[in-house]
Amino acid sequence: MATPHSATPTPTHPAGPAAPATAPAAVKILIAGGFGVGKTTLVGSVSEVTPLRTEEYLTRASIGVDDLSGVDQKDTTTVALDFGRITVSPELVVYLFGTPGQERFWFMWNDLVNGAFGGIVIADTRRLDTSFASIDFFESRGIPFVVAINCFHNTNTRTPDEIRTALDLDPQVPMLLGDVRERAFGRDLLLALVDHLMDLAAVAPVG
Repeated sequence: MATPHSATPTPTHPAGPAAPATAPAAVKILIAGGFGVGKTTLVGSVSEVTPLRTEEYLTRASIGVDDLSGVDQKDTTTVALDFGRITVSPELVVYLFGTPGQERFWFMWNDLVNGAFGGIVIADTRRLDTSFASIDFFESRGIPFVVAINCFHNTNTRTPDEIRTALDLDPQVPMLLGDVRERAFGRDLLLALVDHLMDLAAVAPVG
């Protein structure tokens, strides 16, 4: 009588490693403007993490080099960048890069602008001329931007039309007035920039 053969067990294989999660898309936004207009403050008001700041105290060595007109009480300056982050969703993260405002640090702008989707230019109506360089910078590189008129000091006596004319802004460039210390104003600026980018994409030629 033949001995029955036992059934051969079906081999099992351990589950392989889980597929890595897809990294969220990153959007880079540059925040520019003259010295003391509120760039560091804006990054801090909207960032979900403690911002990275590279501020140093102003010293006597800056006398005659840095223009403190209108910001006489300011005792620090950004020497490299400000950095903040906003997680919009698991699929999208916004990174904010604030530029240094002092002319002697403008060489940093060329590095910081790489990969930027758009920008925010902050202006102070007491010193609108300090924002011209930032506006020219974005326009010359074809980078869409919005303008934030910082009303932190409540000293603005100009109408929006007067400010737009003084800055020689294209009619399509959004301009908002508010206080950069307020998170809601920072949110409105970012939403205005997104809307502006979408409007430009809608009218861009195909092909």
